[in-house]
Amino acid sequence: MIRQEPAESKGKPAAVDLLHWYDRHARVLPWRSLPGEKADPYRVWLSEIMLQQTTVQTVKAYFEAFTARWTTVQSLAAAPVEDIMKMWAGLGYYSRARNLHACAQAVVAKHNGVFPEDEIALRALPGIGTYTAAAISAIAYGRRAVVVDGNVERVIARLFQVQEALPAAKPLIRSLTDGLTPDQRAGDFAQAMMDLGATLCSPRRPSCGICPFLGACQAQKAGDPETYPRKTAKAEKTVRRGAAFMVRREDGALLVRTRPPKGLLGGMVEVPGSDWISGAPVPLNPNGAPFAADWQRANRAVRHVFTHFPLELTVFRADVSLDTPTPEGMRWLPAGDIAGEAFPTVFRKVLAAEFV
Repeated sequence: MIRQEPAESKGKPAAVDLLHWYDRHARVLPWRSLPGEKADPYRVWLSEIMLQQTTVQTVKAYFEAFTARWTTVQSLAAAPVEDIMKMWAGLGYYSRARNLHACAQAVVAKHNGVFPEDEIALRALPGIGTYTAAAISAIAYGRRAVVVDGNVERVIARLFQVQEALPAAKPLIRSLTDGLTPDQRAGDFAQAMMDLGATLCSPRRPSCGICPFLGACQAQKAGDPETYPRKTAKAEKTVRRGAAFMVRREDGALLVRTRPPKGLLGGMVEVPGSDWISGAPVPLNPNGAPFAADWQRANRAVRHVFTHFPLELTVFRADVSLDTPTPEGMRWLPAGDIAGEAFPTVFRKVLAAEFV
């Protein structure tokens, strides 16, 4: 391969400068192919789904566990969705797990187990949007695609000193990224932009002095890179409150139910509880409990933050006898199965609540 000389001195950003840096400083990640190796579309797709709204450090262990258990898209498609939900527990944004299974099945049924290369065909699959389709097309197949995530938005906004605030600036940032994306090594370019944003071009205290775009970055020249990207102020979110009822039978079994398949935490397992109501007062009594019992209230509320709202749950606990009837729509989870059940993080916090 003929290597071009970096173009920093020209004062204009050039993909070759970034790729030259990437060849020396690319992160080693479990899902990333090594130099000279062909990328596996299955691993690229799986990692991109997991990385949505989730940090690289958090995803690593989940990715390795998934690929150790399901080595191909065919094996993932054949797995019971309940097993996938259990493996996903704690990773959050659980619609991703349901779409993951649906997408794997669609790839097997409609594409003979091979992910399509074309962005349009990729976007037709469950759970794959514009960004993910572009990432798969570029990284897995080397096709030219415009890949823009949060890291790329930050790099581009600083590089071109984009004054318009996000999210309104997204079309402009995408257009600027398109103008910078090379015809060759588009996948490497996309990953290089992500690496640059994750390492040097960080939200706070960016390492401008060793950046491959030094001399071309307009925000750095102006001396205010940390002020980019501009962002529209977010409205304060109202706390939602509710009650959670933790019932232990004398054999150690826990009373649980499965949430509806659609909506927040769809298809996940939870302990019974009340509705989560915006601005509601703190529940002081076990109103709405599955049955009458000697309820004890936890020392403090469980707090959890979802994308659209913060939540506070008052936790009540009761110990009941073996002959306690099972309420409709609920079941007793054996003590030995509790640790491996698909509880989302908020309900693992509930189970860890402290009582006097």
